[in-house]
Amino acid sequence: MRYEDFRFLLFDRQPDGVLLVKLNRPEAMNATNDRMHWELTQVWGVIDADPGVKVAVVTGAGDRAFSAGGDLSMVEEMSNSQEATLRVMKEASAIVYNMLACDKPIVSAINGVAVGAGLAVALLADVSVMAEEARLTDGHTRLGVSAGDHAAIIWPLLCGMAKAKYYLMTADFIDGREAERIGLVTFCAPRAEVLPRSLAIAARLARGSQTAIRATKKSLNNWMRQAGPVFDNSLAMEMLCFLGSDVQEGLAALRGKREPEFPSARLPQG
Repeated sequence: MRYEDFRFLLFDRQPDGVLLVKLNRPEAMNATNDRMHWELTQVWGVIDADPGVKVAVVTGAGDRAFSAGGDLSMVEEMSNSQEATLRVMKEASAIVYNMLACDKPIVSAINGVAVGAGLAVALLADVSVMAEEARLTDGHTRLGVSAGDHAAIIWPLLCGMAKAKYYLMTADFIDGREAERIGLVTFCAPRAEVLPRSLAIAARLARGSQTAIRATKKSLNNWMRQAGPVFDNSLAMEMLCFLGSDVQEGLAALRGKREPEFPSARLPQG
């Protein structure tokens, strides 16, 4: 692919070989539709192959969200179609493994809410800068599916197993200050400073020894690669949950902006 082939990602070349990438569905809080989700599997290879790029900075278009997760229409399709579920499973895996395979540093500027597939991109970046008042959540259990996407491969490494278990099982929201405190993101900053600080970090990385920086990233990413079987299992479990009745209730609750009443949470009668 070429940069001009992407429909929902915008690209802006900065000085020093820094490429700014924007998730671009601001009218939908940059939620991932089918096309954007697929594009997030492809972009890292394009960046890695571009000799004019040394560092990528990824952020959300507009001022409301980094990405609000999967578009509900995509979620509904998955809950009714094995073909769609298998397609999304393959793409979710590719997002993670293609980010890990990208030799060039990736910086995320988390300018607003981050959920689901968008959160995967935000947290799998090598350096993350989050707005203090922005909020993130894995969100899967609110929908009635198990934590998949990226969670099992990266959360325990970033914030430890105790915090990972709590936040992934409850799907509670975390603001930027708390995310930095527990080690889930690298830095938090006032919203207006998030993108400038991210670009400054990227420029610093772009001025450094590219061979040394890329080799360091590759070595550290082996911690995530060791967790590959854990991640693969978590992704399969998530997709199995899309075949159950809880996801139908979770989807209805999200659309109705109410608390879900999951069938699996009901006590047996008698």
